[in-house]
Amino acid sequence: MLIALLVGKQVIAQELKSGTINRKLLVQRHNIKLTDLDAAGPTQVGNGNFAYGFDVTGMQTFNDKFTTMSHWSWHSTAPPKGMTAADFVKTWQETHGRMVAYDLPNPKQPELTQWLASNPHRFNLGRIGLWIKKRSGDMASKSDIEQPVQYFDLWSAVAESNFTIEGIPVKVITVGDPSKDIVAFKIESSLIAAGRLGVFIEFPYASLEYHSTGSDYQNQNAHQTTIRSEGHNRVKFNRKLDSTIYQVEAQWTGKGKVEKEREHYFEFSPGGSNAVEYVFCFSPDRSNDALPSFTQVRLNSGVAWPEFWKSGGAIDLSRSKDSRWMELERRIVLSQYLMKINASGKYPPQETGLVSNSWYGRFHYEMYWWHSAHYALWDRWPLLENSLNVYADNLSSSLERAKLQGYEGARWPKCTGPDGREWPDQTHAFLIWQQPHPIFFAELDYRAHPTLKTLKKWDHIIQGTADFMASYAFLDKARNEYILGPPIKTVPENNNAYTTQNPAFDLSYWRFGLQTALQWKHRLREKPKPEWENVLNGLAPLPVRDGLYEQWEGIDSMWTKFNFEHPAMTGVFGVLPGNGVDLKIMEKTYQKVQAVWKYDTGWGWDFPMVAMCAARLGHPKDAVEMLLHPSKKFGFDSHGLVGGGNPYPYIPSNGGLLYAVAMMTAGWDGDKNIHQPGWPKDGSWVVRWENLKKAL
Repeated sequence: MLIALLVGKQVIAQELKSGTINRKLLVQRHNIKLTDLDAAGPTQVGNGNFAYGFDVTGMQTFNDKFTTMSHWSWHSTAPPKGMTAADFVKTWQETHGRMVAYDLPNPKQPELTQWLASNPHRFNLGRIGLWIKKRSGDMASKSDIEQPVQYFDLWSAVAESNFTIEGIPVKVITVGDPSKDIVAFKIESSLIAAGRLGVFIEFPYASLEYHSTGSDYQNQNAHQTTIRSEGHNRVKFNRKLDSTIYQVEAQWTGKGKVEKEREHYFEFSPGGSNAVEYVFCFSPDRSNDALPSFTQVRLNSGVAWPEFWKSGGAIDLSRSKDSRWMELERRIVLSQYLMKINASGKYPPQETGLVSNSWYGRFHYEMYWWHSAHYALWDRWPLLENSLNVYADNLSSSLERAKLQGYEGARWPKCTGPDGREWPDQTHAFLIWQQPHPIFFAELDYRAHPTLKTLKKWDHIIQGTADFMASYAFLDKARNEYILGPPIKTVPENNNAYTTQNPAFDLSYWRFGLQTALQWKHRLREKPKPEWENVLNGLAPLPVRDGLYEQWEGIDSMWTKFNFEHPAMTGVFGVLPGNGVDLKIMEKTYQKVQAVWKYDTGWGWDFPMVAMCAARLGHPKDAVEMLLHPSKKFGFDSHGLVGGGNPYPYIPSNGGLLYAVAMMTAGWDGDKNIHQPGWPKDGSWVVRWENLKKAL
């Protein structure tokens, strides 16, 4: 749709007609070429619920750190003998004159505390790679690989990997199915017929480490693998890890066999020709469906991925004069691919997506915004809709959590798995800035779908969220103001939870949440609870000292001791639309942040957060500079993966970039209809775009 709003003769907003941008050309100029066998990150194929990560050989041949993961690969060990989760004793903490029970680590129950922390955990479904023999009969190692090069076509999500062993070429084509948990390969080499090249699959136990690949290859006796023939050139591996059961089916072409070489390790020996195709299907149930061929999987991918790229928004920077346009556009394109693979599935992603485990594989409710809000601005709502069920699914447990603590409404967890259960941790117990997120998502939904159905869909969730927010705020009668905390953990998580109160970001978000909840009820023509409006009108102002916003009220040495990690004050007028913000103070605060902040201590989403603040304040050049910041914490590797903090990779960086660049391009509420308000107007950047939506 072509939109042009005119004031006099000046074009103040425009959008290219859908289909104007050559999206295939746009995407494919950022196709990936790799030659490094030691690349830190994998190339991935998958579909949002399942992903297979591989090295330059096209498989997991020489890197047991690359994984096969899904949104259903969850495992739990048995709790300490004679105990259950219900036996955990919470810690009672004085909170504004009353005792409140929190899920804090209990030193009297160390084993149960650790069990709650580490269960459930996500695990690696299995490793699939090549086995290769040299002329001597010895197995080839990574050092024997010569002339490796991998081309990955983003448009169809197909990888072609080529290398030589002792001068003999090997070619591997890797592709994932866009809707099923399937990865397929086509391998070509004269080494196959010579009996010197085949495929292996190895199954690990689940890792109980905080950050890991989800794999434990040493604990051989803790799990079971059996193999059964399913007919000609087809076998099924039945897997059992304690109470977790799943299957892997394998199908191949031509002659060949599969044999168990050692416990949990099996080798396929194709033989008979110079080409063979393999299909591996992972499943949590005992499905006996026919497996597709490699050709069918490749065809499926070749249809679904172009449909993805043609959907929603697009940004083309190729006509820009700034020489960095290619790098910024590369980050934008690769981030779209990575987020589709890692952050569009049944659950919100963990911070490392389906690459590896962080925090035992759990997802973070406060990071959900950074992982998924961009889909609304890029007009890819169905990909966000896939996981929004977590609010409805976990509403009951969140209502119970608040009730046990003496609050009204629903208190959303900080970090959880599919069961919605929080685990004992001080930050998890005291963090609150994730609470208004469902209201933000609901408003995005209503912008996209302004119907009565949408209003009713979110009403109970908004009701529960706003009830908790109003109940949580404490009326300080001496100040005659409602305050937040203590105990409270702020966005940077580097504060003393027991003495901190009134973080700037949380106060602004509380205002946004309660204002939007009130508006929601008005849309439904229902009377909202008076407590919401009372708290909103009486909420403490954003903390200010020396004419600058502080991270939290009364912080000591803000600009010398606490000028590291997340500059969350900038988020109140960037991520958020500025509820309770004085623009003159915000401008001075932004300038101070730019002058003294230690960005080398930041995390990947800090850079788009500051970019959004710069854009709203009218500093578009700064906004672009933040998205190209040289800090190693915002360095995009060959795959588009970002370090950005602990652990690696850190995909909130990619989600934040996509939200920021869409906002800078399509604008936001209150942008005065300035054309592409977040981009410089000096001609250095020419931004052609389609189908992006305004931010709140």
